[in-house]
Amino acid sequence: MRAPAVRVPEELSARVPVEQRGPDLDRDGVRLLVSHGTEVSHHVFGELPGLLRAGDLLVVNTSPTLAAAVDGRVGHARVVVHFSTRGDDGRWAVELREPDGSGTTRARADVTGTTRARAETVEGRGCGGPAGTKVRLPGGARLVLEEPLSARGERLWWARVSGAEVPALLREHGRPIRYSYTERDQPLSVYQTVFALPPGDGAGSAEMPSAARPFTARLVAELVSRGVQFAPVTLHTGVASAESHEPPYPERFAVPEASARLINAVRAGDGRVVAVGTTAVRAVESAVGSDGVVRARAGWTDLVVTPERGVRVVEGLLTGLHEPEASHLLMLEAVAGRAAIDRGYDAAVRGRYLWHEFGDVHLLLP
Repeated sequence: MRAPAVRVPEELSARVPVEQRGPDLDRDGVRLLVSHGTEVSHHVFGELPGLLRAGDLLVVNTSPTLAAAVDGRVGHARVVVHFSTRGDDGRWAVELREPDGSGTTRARADVTGTTRARAETVEGRGCGGPAGTKVRLPGGARLVLEEPLSARGERLWWARVSGAEVPALLREHGRPIRYSYTERDQPLSVYQTVFALPPGDGAGSAEMPSAARPFTARLVAELVSRGVQFAPVTLHTGVASAESHEPPYPERFAVPEASARLINAVRAGDGRVVAVGTTAVRAVESAVGSDGVVRARAGWTDLVVTPERGVRVVEGLLTGLHEPEASHLLMLEAVAGRAAIDRGYDAAVRGRYLWHEFGDVHLLLP
């Protein structure tokens, strides 16, 4: 896609959560950019109830965030394992990265110092491999890479873990995945949204469904009191690439029967279906049939929402601010149109909005 004609200055990265920027701030203190078509207005997130109306429906992702980064060793080399997605056969999709000396990670380098992303071209290998790579994990656990997750590349691998159950390993030895634009490690609670529900199988999201982070219990109660409804869905998001913007990999999702019925009822009335986050869009758009009816569905989705495919259910979207090269912008364009995205992102840069998971948010309405 053609990226928005903006450059996001490095200083617009949100380095800490909003509640750590001032003594009187809560999660709903982030700024809210609102696009009604190509008309832009500026708010704080706490004003959201006044921007929606009775009968509107917010589709929210209940996936919890995992402490998905675990230290390990390949031979004598230190690595960081990012656990991405639990497979149906008990394996996990993982990315192997190396410490960067500042508390975060970078793509692994081979013995010549070439990044493995480059080595994929040179040697036919990828960021994590080769197959058979063994990783020693804390507590005597072991991980073995078996095969790439996708034919598109070898950044993510299916791996088998022995000597420990992965959910217990993450609870005891894991920490939230952190990228270099953030200032310091944060407790896992900082990465949980008010909608997160712990699943019985220990699955969850490798990275926070961050569009929902600004919601507080008080704000949810106010929205409900004004007649705004909520439809929970689940999509366990995998790890993003810090070095390149790839289309999303297949992810596990579920749309419950009650949520499907509620979405269909709102669409038949006067309310608007507004997804909270691109993960919620992917889940609900994966559950709609060719007849336009949303049905209960669970499994894996490889859906990539593009302007060509369009959206069949979602009329509005609450989302973070994405890098201009990010594949998520295709979904935003499908929901709101190219002109609205260009106008909104220009206003966000000029208005000094903050990017990334601890940053400000963007509400796209018809």
